[in-house]
Amino acid sequence: MNVAIIPARGGSKRIPKKNIKPFCGKPMVAHAIENALASPYIDKVVVSTDDETIANVAAEYGADIPFIRPAELADDYTGTSPVVRHALNELLKKGWDINYCACVYATSPLLTTSLINTCFEMLDGALDVDYVFTAARFSFPIQRAILQTENGGVKPFDEFGITQRSQDLPPAFHDAGQLYWGHYKTWLDTSKRIFGANSKMVVMPDHLVQDIDTPEDWVRAELLFKLMQTESLT
Repeated sequence: MNVAIIPARGGSKRIPKKNIKPFCGKPMVAHAIENALASPYIDKVVVSTDDETIANVAAEYGADIPFIRPAELADDYTGTSPVVRHALNELLKKGWDINYCACVYATSPLLTTSLINTCFEMLDGALDVDYVFTAARFSFPIQRAILQTENGGVKPFDEFGITQRSQDLPPAFHDAGQLYWGHYKTWLDTSKRIFGANSKMVVMPDHLVQDIDTPEDWVRAELLFKLMQTESLT
């Protein structure tokens, strides 16, 4: 089977209870669960959480909660890959016959089922691809970035790039923080990195990418979500 793993810990500080806070009429995590369940390429959706309330909400929307994530994997410093590896190992111990695994972030309401499908189709059967993930293009050349010094002055981030015309610099991209597909063996292989030479990215338009770390981010994401819903009906 193919599984989607949604990391959803309970310790959000900047937006309390972020993963289950109502977002456009549903708990935030419900959007990720429903979009994943709607994909023909996903057989089970598992929410990895340390929080009983999140577990209950996730179960109401169709997710499986076959384990509770240990506290040492639910702090502010644990990355995504260790959480996914823990989840996969727990599922394998329970006898799940897993093929591909998608990591879907709980705070990705702008991620669509169609995009989940597109990323999987890029990965399925590709012998030279480790991961497929969503990304977005920086709107301004990062080579022309400037840094603030300790005394309040400025200095170029890239001494060469700052002297070049924007149109002469190669585009740069950033992780959209939404979705990562990989074979379960790839996830368990710590030598294979998501952002490595054998990974592919699906580049998203800016209006479908939004980090949700602050209340202002939340408001913007809701506006973008409502716009997406309106466009889908026209």
